[in-house]
Amino acid sequence: MSLNVAIALLLTLAVIAANLPWLSERIFFVIAPRKGVKSAWFRLLETVILYFVVGGLGLGLEQKIYGEIHHQGWIFYVVTACLFLVFGLPGFIYRYDLKIHLQRLERRER
Repeated sequence: MSLNVAIALLLTLAVIAANLPWLSERIFFVIAPRKGVKSAWFRLLETVILYFVVGGLGLGLEQKIYGEIHHQGWIFYVVTACLFLVFGLPGFIYRYDLKIHLQRLERRER
């Protein structure tokens, strides 16, 4: 696998993973919540867990391509965490803003 393909794959996976908690109503994509709606705290917890999963896959790709994992400082992890949150912004906007407007529009059309 070339470096460009690995980067594209990792970025695509990060965008999808960052949006999944906001688009799914199941806790950890398996368990249905008791109240029928997943709370924002579970969504944030899933986002943090998926950040570490995608980061682990990135480390695995780095090990496979370069044969070693380069040491990174704390700034790298803060920047990648913020980038992961930015990647999840479309899902957040859909969940807490756009979905409400679409439901209102659908009710008006009936």
